[in-house]
Amino acid sequence: MTMERVFSGLMGLFSLFLVYLAIGYVAPIAYDPIGPRPYPMLIFGLLALMALFVAFRPAKFAKAIDLGYNKVVIRNLVLCVSALLIYSLIFEPLGFIVATALMCFAVGLLFAGNPIKSLIFSVVISFVLYALFDMALDVILPLGILSGIMG
Repeated sequence: MTMERVFSGLMGLFSLFLVYLAIGYVAPIAYDPIGPRPYPMLIFGLLALMALFVAFRPAKFAKAIDLGYNKVVIRNLVLCVSALLIYSLIFEPLGFIVATALMCFAVGLLFAGNPIKSLIFSVVISFVLYALFDMALDVILPLGILSGIMG
């Protein structure tokens, strides 16, 4: 069994579970006659259908794909997922700017970036994204340890 069949089967099952959850979704305020329920049901239903098709398609429609996994790639994938997990844990205590800068720096190093350039980019992109969310999109993000300085 190939890796894409396993992944597609799991994605199909998860999508079916999300369809099941969407069936019971009721919004407190509905702006249109049919409400918000059909959209997630349609998206997750199509995702489930296509994922299960990939998982159970006949062998004559599939050819083996070499994903090129080796120890270095798997290590980098694990480190990237770890960086995202740590980011989710430090997001509120440290705030958006510091947590995003640390995560971007870690991922930059993970992809063999120059440490100085990764650091500069990480700090700049953190402030730019904060300004975009705060000023342009009016999304409130936590400042964390910078709340005394910027708040």
